[in-house]
Amino acid sequence: MAMKINCVAIDDEPLALIVIEKLIKKFPLLNMMATFDDAISGAEFLKQHQADLLLIDINMPDISGLELVSSLPEKPMIIFITAHRDFAIESHELDALDYLLKPISEDRFDKAISKAVEFYSYKLAKPESEAVLFVRAEYQLVKIRLSDIEYIESMEDYCKIHVVNAKPIMTLIALKTLAEKLPLSKFRRIHRSYIVSLDKIKSVVNKKVKLATAELPVSNSYMSSITEWMKTI
Repeated sequence: MAMKINCVAIDDEPLALIVIEKLIKKFPLLNMMATFDDAISGAEFLKQHQADLLLIDINMPDISGLELVSSLPEKPMIIFITAHRDFAIESHELDALDYLLKPISEDRFDKAISKAVEFYSYKLAKPESEAVLFVRAEYQLVKIRLSDIEYIESMEDYCKIHVVNAKPIMTLIALKTLAEKLPLSKFRRIHRSYIVSLDKIKSVVNKKVKLATAELPVSNSYMSSITEWMKTI
């Protein structure tokens, strides 16, 4: 990665900012642009400067971290740091990378930053080189290797991603949106409720796709896509 990740930290507790700055210094790829002990000043800075990563408290006296992040026209990667557990759902809805509780655990902080570095590298990568998928599950960003995905199942507003040798991963995203993130050369939608990994197909018989762990229906509207794929193998 050629460029550094520019960071901003906002927390109304000066001691928390000192701890964050100290922990950030452990990562050579990170550059702390500025720190703020009030949200208003931090918000003004972010409107005038492009940050890649924002580490921000939630409970602050002027405006909350959630309100500040919601107001940003272009959001950087977000890591919320708070003394309260009550805002995990709200942070998830704002696409936060992670949600850390105070007092900040060094090990937990390192994991959150490593996730940010990895996600930043992923965003910079060329689309054809992408071999992983990032989704938000259980209030954090989860990396899934495309080669581990067997099939994806729609569960109304959620998707259940079935992976090899692990429990399925639930993520709040529409199947159509998820399909757009996957390479057509590796995945095909076969039904309004299913996407399958082409590499994991064992057979296609009587409008059914057989996988190692499931047998899924192929609807008429998607049969042509599977037929087209079968001609290439």
